[in-house]
This record gives sequence, structure tokens and C-alpha cells, in this order.
Amino acid sequence: MIKSLLIANRGEIAVRVMRTARDMGIRTIAIYSELDRDALHVELADEAWNAGPAPAAESYLNQDRVLQIAHESGAEALHPGYGFLSENAGFAKAVADAGVIWVGPSAEAIQAMGDKITSRRNAEAFGVPTVPGITEPVTDIAEVVELAKDFGYPIAIKAAHGGGGKGLRVVRSEDEVSDAFDGARREAEAYFGNPEVYVEKYLEDTRHIEAQILFDNNGHGVFLGERDCSVQRRHQKLIEETPSPGFSVKQRRALGKAALAAGKSCSYVNAGTVEFLADRDGDFYFLEMNTRLQVEHTVTEMVTGIDLVEWQLRIASGEDLDLPEIEPRGHAIEFRINAEDPYSGYLPTPGQIVEWREPSGPGVRLDGWIRPGTTVSQYYDNLMAKLVVWGPDRATAINRGRRALEEFVIRGVSTTIPAHLAVLDHPDFIAGDHHTKWMEETIVLGGSSPDAPPSLPEDEAMSRKDIKVEIGGRRFSVSYWAPESTPDGPIRRRPPKMSSSAGSAVADGVVTAPMQGTIVKVSVAAGQRVKAGDPICVLEAMKMENEVKSPSNGEVIDLRIEPGDTVASGQVIAIVK
Repeated sequence: MIKSLLIANRGEIAVRVMRTARDMGIRTIAIYSELDRDALHVELADEAWNAGPAPAAESYLNQDRVLQIAHESGAEALHPGYGFLSENAGFAKAVADAGVIWVGPSAEAIQAMGDKITSRRNAEAFGVPTVPGITEPVTDIAEVVELAKDFGYPIAIKAAHGGGGKGLRVVRSEDEVSDAFDGARREAEAYFGNPEVYVEKYLEDTRHIEAQILFDNNGHGVFLGERDCSVQRRHQKLIEETPSPGFSVKQRRALGKAALAAGKSCSYVNAGTVEFLADRDGDFYFLEMNTRLQVEHTVTEMVTGIDLVEWQLRIASGEDLDLPEIEPRGHAIEFRINAEDPYSGYLPTPGQIVEWREPSGPGVRLDGWIRPGTTVSQYYDNLMAKLVVWGPDRATAINRGRRALEEFVIRGVSTTIPAHLAVLDHPDFIAGDHHTKWMEETIVLGGSSPDAPPSLPEDEAMSRKDIKVEIGGRRFSVSYWAPESTPDGPIRRRPPKMSSSAGSAVADGVVTAPMQGTIVKVSVAAGQRVKAGDPICVLEAMKMENEVKSPSNGEVIDLRIEPGDTVASGQVIAIVK
């Protein structure tokens, strides 16, 4: 068995892997950026090493430094978690070449399934049904247009070497092709280091179903059930559950057979996830394979009683799988608690957590890394925690999820909790009648975040106050907003007030940054005339691209940004007159 383990990641996944390793008596080694030196995963580890500055490229993605730490710490094995270097075939090979055990599939399997084009070919060769599309990268816009004529709109332009909704653009007409092609390539290059993209037919009103598999070193594979990940926004999953609502035993067996065939097509070893799209007729199509642990692996653990991280480590140590055929017990649902404002287009909300009170009780699990005082940074993913609930049936799990979400108290940043509650209360979700576009088309939160200050007065800084009162002997909780003050009087605001609408435009045509981030594309030039809603720029923050738009018709009389600039929340980036 492995004796020492380097966890090459951060946040909740580093904490989650570390806890299982410590349960197994394995010495744990953490890495951290300078920004994360006081993070929870650092405190829980047996030892911790500084990997570099805050930007991930200089720390968590710095392969040479991570390998140096593995050598100097005497780590016997390395677990990459998910994200960062977890699906980097070159890094997996470098780890193995350094004599360190890579907790995951081989570099060859990562390369075969990480390349979406190669994975399609492999899957097709082993009889796995695939979405209609091509198996060669597209190199120019004209080629995309011709393919769209063959498949018919809508089509999807997708990164060939990544997943998670990054480098993916849905195109519904020819006039959208150019921007979508450029955007997909730019995002693919930024996230996966390779701009190659391919084209496939975009299927409407589908469910996102994925299969969890395990393979040992002797080619023995086990299917651990499916997960339904159809509650999504901008191709980012928000709620996942297992078993999938309405999925029959026959469908589950067919899915498991296809998933294991996909694994065998690349001689897979360790834990992996095969993703499919399922249509309303019950047919499913291979989408991609994630050669790592998934964020939502927790729900599978809840219904099977199997610790997937433990089995990752046991397989990496050379043990054989001795698991029987798995039948799910009960129902589990996971809620991704992100630092986003669902009342303002799900804009990321980096900031400091001032209050954090977790739910608990029967059937409740919380995987996270946050404590009061923790800062959610723009440099990394905005996932703060995963709230997972279990019940003997789906109705109980939904009720338990509602209860746990209502118990969860987070102050300091806006979160996705109001959106989760809105989904749980909707009859479509309760009936299991939803698809991957359903949330964007159906769930609209009116008003503004209850954690946001009121819009007036504009010149005063406001803070939230919470008090308890009794009326007629009954206790009530009351929240109100009041001006922040000092002995010399109220604190006055300095920056211009931002609106909550997309584009973060203020009066008189002043366009401000909706959040702290990096400008990755500027769509206009000074002196150019624009219409209301035209893009001004693309701002990247917390691994998400956000398009900032013009608030009105007019001329761009002042443009204060260029690609590569870092901007602060509320900073003026352009003026349209």
C-alpha cells in the first residue's frame, strides 16, 4: 500500500482526498500557492510545500515545481484531484518517469480519451453509440459552415482536448459561426493549451447522463451506476443526482455496458467517468470520457457505500478489484455551492467569507474548504463546497436537500443557494422532467440578492444588520440595511454605483467591470459606434468568461482597456456617449 501521497491540488478536492488518505494511514503532503498558505488543506496535511505565486500557471500548474516537491518530500505517489494537471498526459508521464506512482489512468489513456476526436474513434470502434459529428479538427470558419450544412443547425464547436463546458460554443445560424469559432479556439488554448476544436450536431432537450467506472490493472472493470447532471447553466453543472429519474433497469444495464466498452477501448485503469447525452426516446450517445475523479463522485459514494478515492489509491497500489455487481441504495443529490450571484446573471463574486455555518443531520454530507475569514479568490474556481444529501427515495432526498440548503448560512459573498432552492421547488424538477437547457430557460430569480445592499442612498456605504425580536411572545429574525458609520459620520461611497444588469453599465454611458478579472478580448475601438447590447469586451474571472455589453446606442468616446489588462470590480473600462 502507498505510504505517502502528494495531493497536487487545492480547495475542497484536496481536503477530500486528504481525509481518505489519512483514514488509510497514508502520510499526506500538500502544495499551496502564496495566496493559499493558510488554506484548510494546508492545515490538514502532515506537511505542506509552497508551490509559487497566486496565479495557477505559476503554482498549481507549474509542473517542474510540483515534481520538485514530490522529489524533495519523498512522496511515493501523487493524486492530481480534478482540474489543473489531472488530465495532462505529459504530466502523468513525467510523474511516472520520476518514479512516483500516478493515481489515475496511464498517460496513454489520458491522451486517447482527453482528445475528444480520438475518444470518439475509440468509442465507435468498440460499438459505443456517438453523437453525429466529425473525427478531425476543423481549421477554419468556412469548414465549419460546410459541416453545418451537412448536420443542420444547431451545431456545437468543442475543444478537442478538454471538457467542463470550456471551449464549447453552440451555433444556431451561419452569422454566429465566426465569433463562436474564435471564442471556442481562444478558450481551448487558454484552458487546455491547445486551440484545436471539432464540430458535432448539437442535440436539443437532452439529459446529461454519466457512468462511473473502475478498472484495475488486470483489465477487470466495474460499473458503479449513473449520475444525472442535467441541471446546468452555461454547460456548468449545478445539481447532480443518482439514480437518474425515470432511468429504467434496462437502460442502466445498457449504459453500463457501453461505459465499460469505452474504458476497454483505451485500456483504462483506475476511476473514470464516461459521459453521455440521452434523448427523450431513451437513446443515449457517447459525449466524452473524463479520465479523473469527477466533482460529483460524492453522490455515487452515497448510494453505493464505496469510497472512490480509497479505491483509486488501492488500484494505484496494485490491488485487484473485488467488488460485486453494484445496485444503488436510495437516492442522492449534490448541490454545488458556488460564489456566484444568481440574481445578476450568475456573475462570480470573489470576496471574504464573514460567516459560514454548515448544515448537518441525517443523510447530509458537506465537502468544502471554507471557514469564516476565508477569501474566495478570482484566481481559482469559485466552488466553495458540495452539499450532498441522501434519502431512501428521491422525494425524501429533495426534501432533505431543501432543509439542508435552508440551514446553510453564508455571508460575505453571494451564492447559488437561492437557485438551488428554486430548482427544488419547481414541478418540472420534482417530476424529473428537465434537460440540460431547462434551467436557463425556466429558472429566473426576480428581484435582487437578499445579501445585496439596497440601491439607495447612492452616496453611502451600507451594511447588513441582523437582529432577533419578539412580538406577542413569538421570536422573529429581522434583517435590515443601515449606513456604515464612523465617529465622524457615515462612510461615503467613492466608486460609481454599478447596476446589476449584464455589462455593469452605469449612468451617462459609463461601462464598468462587473467583477475583478482579466480582459481577454476587446470587441470595439475608440470612436466606433455601437448599439445597446453590443459587446464591449470579454472579461475572464474565476475560470469563466463574461461578455460586457454596451448600455446604449452611441459612440465609444473613451476606451481604457486592452487584452491582458487586469481590472478591479467597478473600474471604468469604457464610456459610450
